[in-house]
This record gives sequence, structure tokens and C-alpha cells, in this order.
Amino acid sequence: MSEELLLNEHNKDEFPPAHTAEHLLNQLMGRMFGCERSANAHIERKKSKISFLLDQKPDRKAERDIERQMNELIAEDLPVTYEFVTRAELEGMVFDAEEGSPDSRISLDRLPDGAGETIRLVRIGDYDVCPCIGKHVRSTAQIGRFEMLGTNWDEAKRSFRIRFKLIV
Repeated sequence: MSEELLLNEHNKDEFPPAHTAEHLLNQLMGRMFGCERSANAHIERKKSKISFLLDQKPDRKAERDIERQMNELIAEDLPVTYEFVTRAELEGMVFDAEEGSPDSRISLDRLPDGAGETIRLVRIGDYDVCPCIGKHVRSTAQIGRFEMLGTNWDEAKRSFRIRFKLIV
């Protein structure tokens, strides 16, 4: 199938390096903390923020580890590839995730209403795979350096927000 295949309307014009970094950060947080992918992200060219529901606030060492591991993943120059599958093919498809990931099944829960029968999977090396129709870089080395600007913890919501920018 062609990359030009229109799967469903898309109302965003992502900055590909930041959007690809969002994929990496989602997988990294799942592996580090056993959380689900973020449902609350604001990804932009100049700076971005993304929130995760966690059991407890990460300490400063964990925050430094997030930044370090993100930059290691970026430096690995992992290829970003696409695969088109049907919903039926996706049922029960398992991503060979590393130990610590909360779930190795590929979830369709966050697809928009009206998403068609054909789903585009975005793979980042052997590290991450998820359904997505957004724009991405060709390999992680094109992301640049990940710089954590700060974090916030909302105790009542158990929400950990990461603010970051990319030095491209």
C-alpha cells in the first residue's frame, strides 16, 4: 500500500522530530514505570509537554534517567518504518516488548471515531510500535537532543508531566 493512502482525516501538522520523540517517550515511560501511553500530550516545535499516570512521583534520579535514556535511544539511529494492517490482522497482534512494558498488545482504544479498516502502524526499530497517522522522521538520529525542561507532579490525579524541547 502507498504512503499516500488516506486512512482518515488528520487535523494536526506535527513537527516530525517532536512527534517521533513522543513515541519514544511513551514507550520509555511504560518500560520504566509500567504506565500506559499518555492520553494528554501537547507536542510542538519549540517545547512540548506530556503527562503520564503513575503510582508515585519519580525522584530526581529517575528524571535524569529519562533524559539520558531518551538521548541514548535517539543516538541509536533507530529506523522509523510503517506497516499497513487491517483491524482483523491487528486483533491479537503482539509487539515483542521488553520486560517491564505494561502490555505488549497493540491497542486500538485511542483510534479516532471513523478510523477505517486499514491501520498504519509506526515502528521505531524494535523499540516501539503503535497505530499512528502522523508525521515522523526517517530515523531517531534526526530527532536531535532531548532536553527535559522540568516536571510537575499532581498528587491528586497521580499525574506526572514532563516538559521538554529538542535541540535539532
